[in-house]
Amino acid sequence: MNILSIQSWVSYGHVGNASAVFPLQRLGAEVWAVNTVQFSNHTGYGAWTGDVYSGEQIARLISGIAARGVLPKCDAILSGYVGDHSVGEAILDAVRAVKAANPAAIYCCDPVIGDDDTGDYVRPGIVDFLRNQAIAAADILTPNRFEVERLTGLACRTMGEAKQAIAQLQAMGPGCVLITSLATDETPADALDMLVGEAGSFHLLRTPRLDLSINGAGDAIAALFLFHRLKTGSATAALEAAGSSIHGVLRRTAEAGSREILTVAAQEEFVRPSKVFKANKC
Repeated sequence: MNILSIQSWVSYGHVGNASAVFPLQRLGAEVWAVNTVQFSNHTGYGAWTGDVYSGEQIARLISGIAARGVLPKCDAILSGYVGDHSVGEAILDAVRAVKAANPAAIYCCDPVIGDDDTGDYVRPGIVDFLRNQAIAAADILTPNRFEVERLTGLACRTMGEAKQAIAQLQAMGPGCVLITSLATDETPADALDMLVGEAGSFHLLRTPRLDLSINGAGDAIAALFLFHRLKTGSATAALEAAGSSIHGVLRRTAEAGSREILTVAAQEEFVRPSKVFKANKC
């Protein structure tokens, strides 16, 4: 399995490609990582050093990969945080190039916008780019609940509303939509949900809520879900595998009191989750 992953990179900690690449490799995938930024650490620390790459620089890297004649072997493209519009255009150009070489390849877009505690943390215009261009090109979309509401304008306070939001996103392009960090009026206070919709069917995975706040978990979930969706062909099986793995990693992170997700120390959770959660049709 070959996955082209176009995301940010940090030297210390795990967000973007630094959160997504290792789990995919641990599971046996070859990852062609293209970094959109190179920072010392994630911006949640309030201070960082490093550089943001332009869309032109990213396009040159993709061109160099294509020159190796390997795009027909690319099974999927994965994208996350989009720094500016030119980077977004470079990502979509890469999607078009890969799909031209391999029509069976799929594009998984993690439409990073923000979260409840931060609001939007992307540049102006990125939400419109995601809504008007990226979603239409995607086969799989993995937003959190906050991002779903920003993209659709629909609240997700109830399970019915969350399903309606998924249906609206699917009408915009992607056949498979996974909502992460979902808490509706049906979610117990000590739990957190993930809801996937595909082919008119919806499945819910509920895991215990953990007392921690870290960066990079969403990047890992998107990567894990994409891998297992490619491997099994089932959104439900992918939800169960990804959800079980990420819960195990986050539980280990919470137990250690770590500010950074324990991507390496808890790596066994990616291949053999310590607890397997089952999804229910809803």
